[in-house]
Amino acid sequence: MTIYESDLPGVGKKFEIDLGDDSTLVVVIHNTGKREVFKREGEADSVKLFEITDQLARQVGSILEGAYFQPIATDTTETMLDDDSLLEWVKVPDDSETVGRTLRELDFRKATGASVVAIQRDDDTESNPGPDTAIEADDTLIVLGTREACHRAESLVSGDADGNADADGNADADENGDADDEDGA
Repeated sequence: MTIYESDLPGVGKKFEIDLGDDSTLVVVIHNTGKREVFKREGEADSVKLFEITDQLARQVGSILEGAYFQPIATDTTETMLDDDSLLEWVKVPDDSETVGRTLRELDFRKATGASVVAIQRDDDTESNPGPDTAIEADDTLIVLGTREACHRAESLVSGDADGNADADGNADADENGDADDEDGA
């Protein structure tokens, strides 16, 4: 699959996605946030499929990405925010040593270098959980950090000893010292 990106001066950006069957999906993102989606068959003119707002586009994008439902059983889902940061969804297995322990007890941020920004539990999501929030079996932790920090978070939850940052299990602090925060979240 090939994706072409081009600037539309005064309008925004256009993305053309080759669908591999002599058709192209065209997405125009306006400077205002509005999205327009077109389909072009061969050399014919593009046909507008729909137009959506910025907020709706983000919601639909997260659904398409699999943030709400994973059709294939996986333990993690990730979303790149930039070259150095990503959000990752980490499922807590029933036998995890983290079950029943709080983020503070685990010293989660210091141990992994990643921050737990939300916990999905059943049909509820707890945004920005505090340090005294306990992890339960079948929770999904949404963690924010570098790829390495997220890997350490997965390892901590799964019990994989290879996830430690160094021999002492300490993650490196970033320039803000976030790995040394006292709240452990």
